[in-house]
Amino acid sequence: MKLTVVVPCRNEALYIAECIDAIYKCELPTNIDMSVFVVDGMSDDGTREVINELKLKYSTLYLVDNKKELTPFAFNWGIYEGGKVDFVQIVGARHILSQNYLMCCIQRLTENSAIWCVGGRIINEYVNGTGETIAKAMGTSFGMGIGNFRTLSKSGYTDTVTSPMYPYWVFEKIGFFDEELIRNQDDDFNYRVHKEGGKVFYDHDISLKYYVRGNFKGLRRQFYQYGYWKVYVNKKHGGITTMRQLVPPFFVLYLFTVPLAFLFGSNFGLLWLAPTVIHIVLNIIFSTKNSKNSTEFVSLIFTYLMLHISYGLGYLIGLIQFMILNRKPSQNQKRMSR
Repeated sequence: MKLTVVVPCRNEALYIAECIDAIYKCELPTNIDMSVFVVDGMSDDGTREVINELKLKYSTLYLVDNKKELTPFAFNWGIYEGGKVDFVQIVGARHILSQNYLMCCIQRLTENSAIWCVGGRIINEYVNGTGETIAKAMGTSFGMGIGNFRTLSKSGYTDTVTSPMYPYWVFEKIGFFDEELIRNQDDDFNYRVHKEGGKVFYDHDISLKYYVRGNFKGLRRQFYQYGYWKVYVNKKHGGITTMRQLVPPFFVLYLFTVPLAFLFGSNFGLLWLAPTVIHIVLNIIFSTKNSKNSTEFVSLIFTYLMLHISYGLGYLIGLIQFMILNRKPSQNQKRMSR
């Protein structure tokens, strides 16, 4: 049996060696042959040099050029390079797999044919104080939404996972990753899995360490793009993929109406402020619970607002561009937030 591991990558010199080493340290069934394809978006920070050094250490490690420099092309080209195998594992360049990750994914897929995709628990890591704050916010249900796989506390079925493994036949059945989608291509793919009758399994017993980006500018752009591209996914499928995606855009839209509410009288305006008060209270509760000092408390307040408003604004702009004006995604939103 054969396993292809695809690592999409661009300018990850600080993390790629740890990522690759962790993959090769993973336990595997004795009958599995593994090949690893790092599909690099023409990095210029020394990443390619690191990979070429690692190739001397690992005979089944390959470097593939991704001249498109975009994630869905990296996914597909890595799968194409691996050929027809039994399993395909996607691993982000900042994802450090636990030693039992590959073994458990293969076991889940082998033992239960209803499961078409398996992924594990994210352990957020950070490189600075800002990254620590972002990691804490992304690890809560208030930050990411109820039901998001990042906040699950036990194994079970879910809508999507990160660093997923699939049997190869899933790609033969439903196609490959949508190369139009610069963001949310994994959400789109797993939505198609569900539509075809497959299940996505979150395994809490396996994990990956994820190095969260340590700046607010990148976070703001990242979540704006998540919201923006989510609408494009919805348009492609003719409906929403999850209900929780609607909460941030409705919240942002509501915020725009707050000043107008006072035109109908102060009492109505004050009543209309109720959702704002609820959001503030929840923000304070979660920020207090997860902060270790007053400085981090203030940073968490700001981070939660940024997550919700950035996603919501991106979603609303996506609605205008894709649904109302019937436009294609703008070139500016094809630039990744690295």
